[in-house]
Amino acid sequence: MIGAKQDYIDYRVQKSNELFEDVRLLANNQRWNSCVNRLYYSSFYLVSALLFKYDFKSETHNGAKTQFNLHFIKTGKLDIQYGKLYSNLL
Repeated sequence: MIGAKQDYIDYRVQKSNELFEDVRLLANNQRWNSCVNRLYYSSFYLVSALLFKYDFKSETHNGAKTQFNLHFIKTGKLDIQYGKLYSNLL
């Protein structure tokens, strides 16, 4: 089960990296709306991987934002700027 969990986390991180590559292409072509959309999803995949790693559950995108802020921003594990950025992207 541990291997499967890590595989899922790795998959989410890989998806995030792929989307971030898309962000660069879109930004270079000044496709700003799509750029922000892909940037949000890149962030979402990372946040969902982080939540999954520590067994925090979320059913929705807003739920992921809430859990991220509750367990990583408010506790000081991550700087508040990351919580603000993620919220703004959503």
